[in-house]
Amino acid sequence: MIALPSLQQLRFLAAVAESHHFGRAAESCAVTQSTLSAGIQELENRLGVTLLERSRRGVILTPLGEEIVTRGRKLLRDAEDLTELAQTGREPMSIPLRLGVIPTISPYLVPALMQGLPATFPKLKLYLREEQTAPLLSQLSDGKLDLVLLALPYATNEFETMSLGSDPILAVMPRVHPLAQYHQIDPQVLVNEKLLLMEDGHCLRSHALEACRLAGPDRNEVFQGTSLRTVVQMAAGGLGVTLVPRMALAQELLPGSTLVARPLSGDAPPREIALAWRRGAVRRSEFKRFGDYAKLVLARQT
Repeated sequence: MIALPSLQQLRFLAAVAESHHFGRAAESCAVTQSTLSAGIQELENRLGVTLLERSRRGVILTPLGEEIVTRGRKLLRDAEDLTELAQTGREPMSIPLRLGVIPTISPYLVPALMQGLPATFPKLKLYLREEQTAPLLSQLSDGKLDLVLLALPYATNEFETMSLGSDPILAVMPRVHPLAQYHQIDPQVLVNEKLLLMEDGHCLRSHALEACRLAGPDRNEVFQGTSLRTVVQMAAGGLGVTLVPRMALAQELLPGSTLVARPLSGDAPPREIALAWRRGAVRRSEFKRFGDYAKLVLARQT
């Protein structure tokens, strides 16, 4: 009978592949370095191949090692799914949930989500990670996250998504700005305005440009910010006009603010708030229950 690799050996190999360092990999697996090294050596012996190339400069995977890591990660995710499936059957909504959230949603929706969580799902523990969309979806694909709370449109073909509701984008400017006299702003007039936008990598940037139908923003873009609060503060300083999702208005435009928000006229598309998870996830029914809860919270927030 062929000696099969153990899940622990595959976990050790995946940890080394991620850190390229035996010490850090052992720490992440909560074992000693000698235990981890022995486990990987045993894995190589069982498979009869070399998976790692060791040198004083570090550790790199052989081409075959890369392929085995990829398949090993899938086996590990499947094993976790089996465990979660059994626990879900015994006690629904009791397994910890690892949720990734993008920065232009997190401060405006997550506090309200957390506030009502104990009453809605008393045994659910929620672990949060805030990051831009692309790295969050990468972590979701790798099994490091269970769900991602994001804004669409965004390329999510690999994942199943659940819409939670729409979030219109508004133009924000000082009260003394000439455009502030209008109840609605024609997106076309923004072509000639100084725009303050999020930097590349934030999906709100592309959503804002799409809402305004701005194909060539470089000619009137004067600032790129790393956070929504930064660009709002720049607008308050009179540097230009920015674009803000409706869910953020209550926190970014406080009473007495020198700024005003105006909706965009015409058919300016809103961004769509959604949850994403891996296709075929065994906790799909739980994710949809959480989504139904998040949908209610979002409706109250917007």
